[in-house]
Amino acid sequence: MLDEATILERLSRAVMDGDEDAATQAANDAVGAGMDPQRAIMEGLAAGMAEMGRLYEEGECYVPELMVSSEALYAGLAILRPLVVQSASGAIDRGVAVIGAVQGDIHDIGKNLVKMMLEVSGLAVHDLGRDVEMDAFIDECMKVKADLLCLSALMTTTIIAIKDYLPVFKAKLPGTKIMIGGAPLNQRLADEWGADGYGENAMEAARVAIRLLEG
Repeated sequence: MLDEATILERLSRAVMDGDEDAATQAANDAVGAGMDPQRAIMEGLAAGMAEMGRLYEEGECYVPELMVSSEALYAGLAILRPLVVQSASGAIDRGVAVIGAVQGDIHDIGKNLVKMMLEVSGLAVHDLGRDVEMDAFIDECMKVKADLLCLSALMTTTIIAIKDYLPVFKAKLPGTKIMIGGAPLNQRLADEWGADGYGENAMEAARVAIRLLEG
């Protein structure tokens, strides 16, 4: 029987290589080995996608590679995710999130990676896309009864909208945790502005989201 470390490496590598068949086979092998499906997802598939995100941020891969990797990720998820639902008595249903790049910001690669990681982590994610009016976030959160609002900004000129609107979000969405992320942002600004959380990268954003919702 294959050991779990080998299977995790194969899952991660399949995603990085954008190989759907390899991801499917490795996911089936994880099932056959009796692995915890959530571990296979997070330490295998998601770890590979997180590495691709890092390479993208460092200019070592590009959007087409990310898209191919995401297809491999979802191929593996198609096998593993149903088993998480069966084995964890609903633990995969961690809540509802709304995500988008704020008004004036048309950069969405980082936001898309965060969305993917949130979905992998068991959240139902409503993606409003890019250049989203701030009031639209409020409307959507109210509509879907969001547990988490994720605001992305990649430009120094657009993070001001987050700072200005955070008090409004807090007042109108008292039951919704608010997380921010993007290159110009950091934990210090999140704390100063009153955000509930900050994600430095896609994998960390998923960890923070889970902590916020389960805390």
